[in-house]
Amino acid sequence: MKFVDEATIRVEAGKGGDGCLSFRREKNIPFGGPDGGDGGDGGSVYLQVDEGLNTLVDFRHARLYRAGKGQAGMGQQRYGKKGEDKVIKVPLGTLVYDEDTGELIGDMTKPDQKLLVAKGGVHGLGNIHFKSSTNRAPRQITKGTEGEERDLRLEMQVLADVGLAGLPNAGKSTLITAVSAAKPKVADYPFTTLYPNLGVVSLGVAESFVIADIPGLIEGAAEGAGLGIQFLKHLSRTRLLLHIVDIASHEMGHDPVEDIRTIEKELEKYGSDLLDKERWLVLNKTDLMLEEDRESLAQEIVDHLGWKEPVFKVSAVTGEGCKELMFKIKNRLDEIDELEEEKQKEQGF
Repeated sequence: MKFVDEATIRVEAGKGGDGCLSFRREKNIPFGGPDGGDGGDGGSVYLQVDEGLNTLVDFRHARLYRAGKGQAGMGQQRYGKKGEDKVIKVPLGTLVYDEDTGELIGDMTKPDQKLLVAKGGVHGLGNIHFKSSTNRAPRQITKGTEGEERDLRLEMQVLADVGLAGLPNAGKSTLITAVSAAKPKVADYPFTTLYPNLGVVSLGVAESFVIADIPGLIEGAAEGAGLGIQFLKHLSRTRLLLHIVDIASHEMGHDPVEDIRTIEKELEKYGSDLLDKERWLVLNKTDLMLEEDRESLAQEIVDHLGWKEPVFKVSAVTGEGCKELMFKIKNRLDEIDELEEEKQKEQGF
């Protein structure tokens, strides 16, 4: 099963144009020499970051990308036209692999970044290049070389400041809808989110951050169960994790503490220090409980886990506690930025 944040495409650069075999033929010039021009270089294939994209969904329908062929050389020393380059737009955060070798070709992490993935063929030489004192009428030319061809695997790692982790139906999509302009699919059944959704949380002028709604994880996700390992990788680049828990599930026989530990096990299995990443606990769906019940249950959860990081009680549906949470996140991200800047200064960057 393929997901929209991964795609395999084929890229084919253009062939170089052949050189031309031609001799000058003009009235009153009896000894016209060679005048065959060179061909044009083949077009190359590039990937370029487009910040307006946030998934690889379009590549499910278009998998073959070709650059233009170089035009053949012509008489009268006219050179062929270069083949048109092919530029393929990809989202910010796309990893590019050679499908056959597994080699990482590039990591698209900068706005408008451009990456050459298939170089166009070299132009052929016309017979004008082969004229010499002993060969006044050369009939040699060279043909243009073939362009590079390769299969690429594109893998999008969401570049977000904050990632939402949790079991299916914990309310992650509802939360990102409540705090940003993103409109992910929301329903009362698991796996309504089939690929990551990005939302920009705006708290004022130049006061914003990006939050990623990651598809729900289940036990065995690190081995590919459910929606699988594909989405654990999206959490690796976030600077802060919000562990979303359905606190109201306690009244339906679920144990929120076990739910939290299930996700922790998957983060630990996946590696990449995900479990050690700063992670805040967000107890969601408080609107479904009486205030005294949710307070006592929240304290019970914290005590069982020995939780040391911040804990928040919110209702994504009513918005209760969400704004406060977003301001706390922004303040923490600013602190992280300052610490990183100080570290870079100490290292002489």
